Amino acid sequence: MAAKIRIKDIAERAGVSVGTVDRVLHNRPNVSKPALQKVKQALSDMNYQPNMYASALAYNRSYTFICLMPDHASEAYWEEIETGAGKACEARRDFHIDLKFSFYKRFDPDSFREESQQCLQLNPDGVIVVPTDLETTRQFTDQLHDNNIPFILLDSYMPDLKPLSFFGQDSFQSGYFAARMLMLIAHSEKEIMLMKQTRNGKVPSKQQDNREVGFRHYMHDHFPSVIIHDVNLPLDEERKSYSRILENFFVSHPKVHHCITMSSKAHLVGDFLLKTNRRNVQIMGYDVVEKNAKCLRQGSISFLIAQHAFMQGYHCVDTLFRAIVLKKKVRPVNYMPIELLTRENIDFYQRDMV
Repeated sequence: MAAKIRIKDIAERAGVSVGTVDRVLHNRPNVSKPALQKVKQALSDMNYQPNMYASALAYNRSYTFICLMPDHASEAYWEEIETGAGKACEARRDFHIDLKFSFYKRFDPDSFREESQQCLQLNPDGVIVVPTDLETTRQFTDQLHDNNIPFILLDSYMPDLKPLSFFGQDSFQSGYFAARMLMLIAHSEKEIMLMKQTRNGKVPSKQQDNREVGFRHYMHDHFPSVIIHDVNLPLDEERKSYSRILENFFVSHPKVHHCITMSSKAHLVGDFLLKTNRRNVQIMGYDVVEKNAKCLRQGSISFLIAQHAFMQGYHCVDTLFRAIVLKKKVRPVNYMPIELLTRENIDFYQRDMV
């Protein structure tokens, strides 16, 4: 273990007073240029590494982080994000970090604008943003830049917005991967089903859009003759209507034995298959939310692609902490792993390895 370097040691090496070294280390004024150069040279020669944790604790100030994300129901991908973010705050409780959540209505730019302005009024130290459309999000992030408030993008990567960092899957590659895995077992099929949930003709996130682009890209290149049937379970309809939509589809398409969805709602089809005792249909979906995991264990879902929502939430808060509190450089792009889970390995999946 390297010996601890004391301020006294630095002062002796630089030939200046202990007070001068203390002012340099804490970026205080009233240090002459020659003395500053001597101290910096001594720090370099001695390979001095400041204890950022101790310095931050000694500063004894509080920090406010805000996570702006879509309003959502329980048992969803976003709930895992919240849990992970809260866990990161708990781990840094000594640094007085206050994490607030702000929720906007999906497909409603006015709701996003309203919530974003409320965020600005709180004058946060850092923000986590789940983007809506690019231009609406840009209006907010431009204001964050103007106010020197660092922000992290979560779920959808929009590099033009110049975030401090990004956490999420490479959604195109994720969709491409999903198609390849699906067709390993469905290579002889002529038709497959793509389940969507939309409102006003739009899916909830850019990430799901990009996954579908990757999925269709693979299918076009490798299985161009396979018919892809889009089945929409509208977000603004009651769930009881979903059974009718699915029943009508499977009755009229008896040759469809494989279904995929780019969302975390594979359990909507999985529950239907269990209730109707259809054992000849296999489903691939996303996210290890409890309802999906239950269907996977019961066999109505065959595969889930995990994207570590808990870890995304955790790392977003931790990255703001390291950048803002500890003044450390952080990695700008952080793609989450693309993992395939089955009934045989889901119990070994650890959502919260931190």
